[in-house]
Amino acid sequence: MHTISAAEANRQFSSLLRQVSQGETVTVLSHGRPVATISPAADARELDHDRAKARARLLARLNGEPVMDDRNWTRDELYDRDQ
Repeated sequence: MHTISAAEANRQFSSLLRQVSQGETVTVLSHGRPVATISPAADARELDHDRAKARARLLARLNGEPVMDDRNWTRDELYDRDQ
């Protein structure tokens, strides 16, 4: 990982993107302070896998929660209707 000034990143953006596409992570500095990190995009399959795991954890947690009541709610009770 290396750092680059915002002005330099702007002047050499194509080169910067090539470096990132090859696996490099770059921190962009503005007035000496980090303002952004540019890193390679995650593989879509990784994102799908992570999303599926998160969904499975959520559903498992929800299935373990007790049901509050078995009341049949009406549409008006579910939606606040200011008229």
